[in-house]
Amino acid sequence: MVPTATREAVPASAAREFLEWMRKNLFTPWYNAIITIVSLLIVYVVLKGTIGWVLHGAKWGVVTSNLRLFAVGPYPVEQMWRVWLALGMALVLGGLSWGVWGARSVNALAISVLFVALFWIAPISTNAKRNWTLVFALFVLSSLVAERVEPLRKPLQRFIPLAWLAVFFITLVLLRGFKGNAKMPLVETSLWGGLLLTILLAVVAIVASFPIGVLLALGRRSSLPVVKLFSVLYIELIRGVPLVTVLFMAQIMLPLFLPANVRIDKVLRAMTGMTLFAAAYLAENVRGGLQAIPKGQYEAAEALGLNYYQMMRYIILPQALRAVIPAIVGQFIGLFKDTSLVAIVGLLDLLNIALSVIAQPEWIGRQAEVFLFIAVIYWVFCYAMSYASRRLEAKLGVGVR
Repeated sequence: MVPTATREAVPASAAREFLEWMRKNLFTPWYNAIITIVSLLIVYVVLKGTIGWVLHGAKWGVVTSNLRLFAVGPYPVEQMWRVWLALGMALVLGGLSWGVWGARSVNALAISVLFVALFWIAPISTNAKRNWTLVFALFVLSSLVAERVEPLRKPLQRFIPLAWLAVFFITLVLLRGFKGNAKMPLVETSLWGGLLLTILLAVVAIVASFPIGVLLALGRRSSLPVVKLFSVLYIELIRGVPLVTVLFMAQIMLPLFLPANVRIDKVLRAMTGMTLFAAAYLAENVRGGLQAIPKGQYEAAEALGLNYYQMMRYIILPQALRAVIPAIVGQFIGLFKDTSLVAIVGLLDLLNIALSVIAQPEWIGRQAEVFLFIAVIYWVFCYAMSYASRRLEAKLGVGVR
């Protein structure tokens, strides 16, 4: 039993520490106090008007009536079980990754409860609400298993990267289906849209550009003139044009160089353009990490008798990539947001779906609600990547000597 005096002293001490922190950081010296007061006034004025509009002025029916369209675009309703299955697999692996890499399952539970509550409040079908509850329950259970069952930790750490790769390809096959198959009929990529297409474009570009970027970075530092020249020309050419140009080249110019009977899928062309564009920027980030490695590391690896592949695989690249994690993740966040540019070439990504929604006669003039909604979606995914980056940096001790 804690004495009453002691229990009362703890919050009093914490309050004094908080007030002292405010005095030192927010109100000392005098100009900091002025900046703090002015900033609080600006935040109050902005939030007062924004919150008032969100709660009373906005017409959120434009969002709630088109939630399925925002999620999957024109994907056939009768084939939605494929999307739910793919989402369930992704959240199970996400939960396992959450627990294995040190995040607490109680945080996974809090996030899941928040999202499930939002979905139960939203005016969607009861079946969809049950499905959301089920997939988030799988996320929480898998994170709990990964966190609490210690013997599974090390096997899962080796298994999860390969599992993510396998689930990705399974998801692509699952969403597309097979021609002439009654149970899983073919769904053309022209019917993929909304957040589903945005995520697929971002994941493919991020995953595929990483090894290409690493190879280009190594090629730019190569002693072979042909390899070095090709890498330099590729990187400088791609970095010298905007992504929109690359997308137009992939969508419009590429078919001109192909035989008349050869046609590449429109979504695949966008994925290829984004991958090649991202790889050039990633190569420069990786090259910066390689230049940060002291020459002594190379000499020590050679002294141990390691060949070039072994030196890069075990000595140089782990250190170089660790040093540039913030830059790489920052580029991945930018790439996720850049998926909105595929709307220019006619793909039904999240932004293009938003444009089609506000073009509906009953929702004309409701641009603010729609664009705020998709802005929140982009922010959630970008913040999730940023949070994962900070967790990884903390685990690897980036910036700690």
